[in-house]
Amino acid sequence: MHQSLLPGTLLRERYEILGLIGQGGMGAVYKAADRRLPGRICAVKEIWPLPGISRDALAQAREQFLREASTLARLDHPNLPKVSDYFTAAPGGSDQDASRDYLVMDYVPGQDLHQVVQQACRQGRFLEEQEVLHWMAQLGDALAYLHRQEPPVLHRDIKPANIKLTPEGRIKLVDFGLVKPLDPEDPKTFTGLRGIGSLPYTPIEQYAGELGHTTTASDLYSLGATLYHLLTGRPPASAQERFLNPEALLPPRQVNPAISPAVERAVLAALALHPRERPASVAAWCKMLLGDAATVPVGAHPHGTGWGQAFQENWWLLLLALATVAAAVILTFYR
Repeated sequence: MHQSLLPGTLLRERYEILGLIGQGGMGAVYKAADRRLPGRICAVKEIWPLPGISRDALAQAREQFLREASTLARLDHPNLPKVSDYFTAAPGGSDQDASRDYLVMDYVPGQDLHQVVQQACRQGRFLEEQEVLHWMAQLGDALAYLHRQEPPVLHRDIKPANIKLTPEGRIKLVDFGLVKPLDPEDPKTFTGLRGIGSLPYTPIEQYAGELGHTTTASDLYSLGATLYHLLTGRPPASAQERFLNPEALLPPRQVNPAISPAVERAVLAALALHPRERPASVAAWCKMLLGDAATVPVGAHPHGTGWGQAFQENWWLLLLALATVAAAVILTFYR
């Protein structure tokens, strides 16, 4: 188990750890003071090496980290924290086997949207639709910017807890972590955080891990799940639950009747289980969500698909389906 850095720890003779902001299975985020720029507060993300990783694999991962972090450092958007530095260091000693990777980025003050929606629930109310749509417009713009990069950058862990609302009312999509190639043989596209994300917000193709075909449509699913949570006060049924029980997802207006029909249609379009049944892009979905006349027909396929092409594109879904059914049978008859 990894130990958190203590307040007062100095990284790279520059960043003084002030305290822990949050911690997960793959790393931690700290609030830190930049000694080189007095008065500047930043966020330092610490990425832990996988347990049991070999030295060769660790060296490859470190080289990959430097390439990926440089991609993040080039990003510049008002709804994304700016990455200002990245490095590898061994805190508290010189043992390189214990060294960790670090990203330094803007510290974003304010509550995250998970805290905001929890507060509304405690007060027995739903968040106002127009306010939430204002946030989604900012999020959609940030994601469209990420997806326009060459190579495209995916977040892969969009959820209310990873979205900050600043005191000035600006939305910031934080904790987008590292990028890495979707396909080791095809470095044209990069993806976000290691792991599969948080289950209620994770599309079914992301469950397949390295076998899955994660695309910009995967971020769209997570964005739709986030909007569902903000408007209903509860996360949607996971893609896994819905795969086993198509009725598991309650329509948003059944939970909160104040949601407008057009917004409900947009939410359900983003939450389509199959990625090809979702709108063509985040930008197209935002037009659909925000009432623009230009909408994307859900389920429209850009190319004709015969059985051979359909199997070639969806073989991983078939394998996932078989594995899920097998697991359900084992749990039913052998527990």
